[in-house]
Amino acid sequence: MPDKSNQQRSLPRIRILQVEDSPLDAELVLTELQADGIDYEVRLVDDEPAYVQTLKDFGPHIVLSDLSMPGFSGQRALELLREHSANIPFIYVSATLGEEAAIAALREGATDYILKQNPARLASAVRRAMREADEQRARARAEAELIRIQRFESLAMLAGGLSHDLRNLLQPLLLAGDSLQDYQSDPRLARLGALVRDCGRRGLEMVQSMLSFARGARRAEQVKVQALVDALSLLLQGSVPRGVTLDIDVADPQLTFEGNHTELQQCLLNLCLNAIQAMPNGGVLRVSTSKVPLERSFFQEHEEAQPGEFVRLSVSDNGMGMTEEVRSRLFEPFFTTKEGGTGLGLLSCRRIVYSHGGAMRMDSIVGEGSCFDLYIPLSRPLADTSDLSETDAHLHGNAEHVLLVVEEAGQLTLLSDTLDAWGYEVHGSQSGTAALQWIEACGLPDLVVLDADMSLFTSERTLAALSKYGYRNGVLVLCRANSPADSTNLQMPGNRVHRLNKPVSTRALLQAVRHTLHVGGHDKEKPRS
Repeated sequence: MPDKSNQQRSLPRIRILQVEDSPLDAELVLTELQADGIDYEVRLVDDEPAYVQTLKDFGPHIVLSDLSMPGFSGQRALELLREHSANIPFIYVSATLGEEAAIAALREGATDYILKQNPARLASAVRRAMREADEQRARARAEAELIRIQRFESLAMLAGGLSHDLRNLLQPLLLAGDSLQDYQSDPRLARLGALVRDCGRRGLEMVQSMLSFARGARRAEQVKVQALVDALSLLLQGSVPRGVTLDIDVADPQLTFEGNHTELQQCLLNLCLNAIQAMPNGGVLRVSTSKVPLERSFFQEHEEAQPGEFVRLSVSDNGMGMTEEVRSRLFEPFFTTKEGGTGLGLLSCRRIVYSHGGAMRMDSIVGEGSCFDLYIPLSRPLADTSDLSETDAHLHGNAEHVLLVVEEAGQLTLLSDTLDAWGYEVHGSQSGTAALQWIEACGLPDLVVLDADMSLFTSERTLAALSKYGYRNGVLVLCRANSPADSTNLQMPGNRVHRLNKPVSTRALLQAVRHTLHVGGHDKEKPRS
């Protein structure tokens, strides 16, 4: 015998709207629910005006309706309910419902039908209908939240592109302000320099605020793997269909790493919902975690992750899988195979993983399923060269030859003047082809400073050409800040490429130049004072 008290606890109190013109039949129906331990509150109606008013005032969780009544019908009650809400279950309880009429009722949107002559199945039908309604609502909430997040992601991408353009405009202000302040003999120029520099810095802060608003402020915290998976499991409750089995495997529950719990939770939820939709006929959704060492050879050329210990977060399914064409477009903005999808979910996941200094891999076979692996480092890489603590005296050059390649004329002039004022011999080129022509005429420089955003002869092609010309020294690349997902191939053999985020200040530029020369072994000995 089933334990009625446990059943009663499993289903909270429900509000039932009963459409019935026979008080005796209505009482018999409710007796079945009482016998099964279902806790309920009921409203009984038998005409259309009372039914419509009760829908509004009572807010039922479920409707139990007879098929035919004087002046009213079950079909009309179902039609009115669907106009009011698509998610409230509707069960016919009738003595006259034939097989054909029952099939037609289900096609019209009824949840189930029960014959009054055989009401034993009523309680289980009510329980099942309520459970499925809860699952549908939970799934709808999760999908609505995901769409909302993805809309913010599209705003973040727009803000990212705009911030890049603004940074290019702010770059001259920062450098020019520092240069003007060097004229201490003219107080007016020094004050003007301070004003220009401060305006540039305030503009940069505004850009960062805009990005923070669009993307949400990212807060670093200690993320525990077990807590992350537990929160994901809680969010998935009600979203996993009965035909799908959720299999969770946490290899080390105590494993922790630095990251953002909310962003990673969003990423895993996105992948899990995609996996569920890829298994319309049921299957296994598997979420697993493990600790893995990764070598440098694992990472692709556009990834900035460093070799070391990583936590692997895997989401896999045994659903339909993806064709080669779909796989090739997975991270294309606004590309989607789902009706009503935004095409930003996987792009958002990759951005989140890259912002953690990690990597993302995907494998899929048509008819067998798909697997997404997220790799998050257990320790973050060291800060970039702009955080070096050298004194100003050590920032001066010693006539090292610097080849500066920047397309924008104003930035090229300011950067050249800055490096020249600090003791470097600078040649400026507005394209990679012009830089290569200079190398053919004058020989190889001690250092190349290169803008990553060049269109005429790209930075990637310039780096490749430098290697062919026999250049083996360091390269300092001026890159967009906060854009780890860029797919630019800024690599050279021997890891000689160093990055500096734009816009740069004079001090950050000089520190990065000294650091790149030192790492490359091309620091010239400076005269002793």
